[in-house]
Amino acid sequence: MIDRRFFLSGLGALALAGCDTPAASPTRPQRMRAVPNAGYDAWVANFRARAPARGISQPTLERAFQGAGYLPGVIERDRNQTEFKRSLEDYLAIAASDERVSTGKQKLRSHQAVLTRIQQQYGVEPEYVTAIWGLESRYGARRGDVPVVSALSTLAYDGRRGQFFESQLVAALKILQNGDTTPDKMTGSWAGAMGHTQFIPTSYLAYAVDFTGDGRRDIWDDDPTDALASAAAYLRRSGWTPGQPWGVEVQLPPGFNTGLTGRGSKRRPGDWAALGVRDVTGRAVPDYGAASVILPAGASGPAFMIFNNFTVITRYNNSTSYVIGIGHLADRIKGGPPIRGSFPPDAQGMTLKDRKELQTRLTAAGFDTQGADGVIGSNTTSAISAYQRAKGLPVTGQPTQQLLQRLRRG
Repeated sequence: MIDRRFFLSGLGALALAGCDTPAASPTRPQRMRAVPNAGYDAWVANFRARAPARGISQPTLERAFQGAGYLPGVIERDRNQTEFKRSLEDYLAIAASDERVSTGKQKLRSHQAVLTRIQQQYGVEPEYVTAIWGLESRYGARRGDVPVVSALSTLAYDGRRGQFFESQLVAALKILQNGDTTPDKMTGSWAGAMGHTQFIPTSYLAYAVDFTGDGRRDIWDDDPTDALASAAAYLRRSGWTPGQPWGVEVQLPPGFNTGLTGRGSKRRPGDWAALGVRDVTGRAVPDYGAASVILPAGASGPAFMIFNNFTVITRYNNSTSYVIGIGHLADRIKGGPPIRGSFPPDAQGMTLKDRKELQTRLTAAGFDTQGADGVIGSNTTSAISAYQRAKGLPVTGQPTQQLLQRLRRG
């Protein structure tokens, strides 16, 4: 989803679903239902009177709003967003899960020809385009099924950011007016992000491309070609450097001054090597250009040397975890190893390995966590609570070392 200043930060709301994260259908979310709303109808009438001054024709308005309606589910989603932040370790456990990596490798193989042509055109390596596809829509499996005109007009009328969503609605109508798709096919997330790579309408107008040459920039079709090329075009226009990695996992020497880390501190890799910074195999990092060293999980977590392409990916989503998720997934899809650095235990003293074991043992004891990815969400919390209740323990829903030890004892 592009320009996430206005949306939940994190791996696409439709695609970031670990085994412990409730999701809609395994393919697309259930369509929201429109309900009568006199205030919405009046707003639409006023908007339609104003829209021609912004370049929208009456025939386009007629087609777009035929069947459109007020979606209370959209407003509920908008107003109930929570500031929920996963740790980087949990984020990567989902973003670069074995399943997502395996599927990504398969998608890279099956779409190799078109991805190679996209690379020749835009200079963006196939594994990065595939990773964006994987994180944004789970390789097209979760593109969203909410009617975009209804969603955006609902948010423009009754949302917290009416002016922004009205601008997105106008952009969506221009897409329809250009003939790139039809109102019934223009579906997406509750907030109007669309297609395989979850473009919002203004980003679509700015960056989407017709790579198939059929006269339409179709990011919604089952064929992902235009969507993948559009993501590459976006990165290229944002300053992508071909052949440069997003970053490299590194190890810091004992006593390293962590005050030198952070995106604002840049040195050539050779200068970092002189300070004792090496890659995880012990070699100096090649000179890919000016670089920063970051510690996104703190001084006791993994360290990364990052380059210009890290910053480019932030143009797609300005979230450090998202960028590392894209970069690491791309590396894994290409055949690279998992991150080697250790993450610190969580607030309960649990490592990812501990949390996976906890989920496995709970499920074996009859309290199903719906999988064991080590990410603690509502399914695991409910399973822990049910187990505690059944055993006469205080019901906290918290994963702890004490609980894990009890489960180990049987």
